[in-house]
Amino acid sequence: MSAMRGAAAYGRGASAYAKVGVESAVMSASPHQLIVMLFDGALAAIRTARIHLEGGNVAEKGKAISKALDIVNNGLLAALDAERGGEIAERLASLYDYVARLLLSANRHDDVESLNQAEALLTDVASAWREIDGQASAG
Repeated sequence: MSAMRGAAAYGRGASAYAKVGVESAVMSASPHQLIVMLFDGALAAIRTARIHLEGGNVAEKGKAISKALDIVNNGLLAALDAERGGEIAERLASLYDYVARLLLSANRHDDVESLNQAEALLTDVASAWREIDGQASAG
């Protein structure tokens, strides 16, 4: 019983430490880096959803897809500036809406292909976003 409590305490401690690490990274990140972190979080949630979908764990699949949806809708989509971003922001909004629909379909129909497509689209945009940051740093 004591070993169980020790393991649980270690798990809580490790989780708290990881949370502090993430919070520190967020606090010190540039706006560009924050968007990269959103992409990373959405992609990680999609990969987690795929693992749970393939393992038949419906509840955890749903949680992971909900997390990815939250990041896409309340992070990436909400960060768009339609005034300053113009047509690019408009196109990204449409893309994020499509990704959200893919995620909903994946959840509703246990569709791995929809997850794969959502992941591929976000990976492409994230890659371009990282490239922009690399060019800005080099310039």
